[in-house]
Amino acid sequence: MMKLAGAALAALTLLGAADVAAQAYPTRPVRMIVPFPPGGATDIIARLVSDRLTEMWGQTVLVDYKPGAGTIVGTEVVAKAPADGYTMGMVITAHVLNPSLRKEMPYDTLKDLTGVSLVAVSHIVITATNALPANNIQELIAYAKANPGKLNYASPGTGTAMHLTGELLNSMAGIKIVHVPYRGGAAAYPDVISGRIELQIDPIQASMQNIDAKQVKALAIASPQRAPSAPNIPTVAETLPGFTVMSISGLVMPAATPRDIVRKVHADVRKVLDIPELKTRMGGLGMEATASGSPEEFDAFIRAEIAKWAEVVKSSGMQLD
Repeated sequence: MMKLAGAALAALTLLGAADVAAQAYPTRPVRMIVPFPPGGATDIIARLVSDRLTEMWGQTVLVDYKPGAGTIVGTEVVAKAPADGYTMGMVITAHVLNPSLRKEMPYDTLKDLTGVSLVAVSHIVITATNALPANNIQELIAYAKANPGKLNYASPGTGTAMHLTGELLNSMAGIKIVHVPYRGGAAAYPDVISGRIELQIDPIQASMQNIDAKQVKALAIASPQRAPSAPNIPTVAETLPGFTVMSISGLVMPAATPRDIVRKVHADVRKVLDIPELKTRMGGLGMEATASGSPEEFDAFIRAEIAKWAEVVKSSGMQLD
């Protein structure tokens, strides 16, 4: 009985020490890995969050750029960093696509990393050349079935969320629209506007200028709900229930990072994302500041997305290496 009491006391002591450590965290600078070069949307989001966390914590959150291999280079740095809470990393939708697209990965996405929080989401839109005789997803599916393999869709590149959006549409609708990868979405606009390519899938913030100018027509967005910035554009899910694709940004840490520290970072990130000025700045980028309900909720989202895209990749036969 005494031994049990002693063990219980020791466990409580350890829990108390961990709680104290989390309350004191951080006691030195924290590194935030960005898997892209400076200047892009992910960098801007990282700086908005890191600047606010720096103010909140009284410790510098340093943005460190590690671009390459479709975000794998940077995420590997996070996965193999000491699990002490002083390294975190930005991830985007590629984080849940890479396990299916890559034959070999230098880390295990589910075993070596833990989710901290979703940070932002953005909407993906399917647009069409004005000459296409389809004005919504229902009409597009009917046209594609009547003309198998004759329609093409442009994306910013193979293996991107936009590419996979098209493949998910093919899979769920039972159609075959051919993927045409470009080096970035901007390179495809002239071809879609002129009608050389019938469709384009791109982030909504990049497409709205052409939509507003009526140079292309918006058929649908891939998100589960309509975008607040473009409420007149229907969702694909209104025609194909269950169709869901969103471009995401989030934060992860090494898997063995103490849970109390992960939860503290999550709670503080939530506070940061509630700052009106930050919401406005992200909105200007076409992003919605959005935190997950808990680190565990973000982990569950990552697991579900990896499983979903594994099926899409398998059915399409695509592979990056």
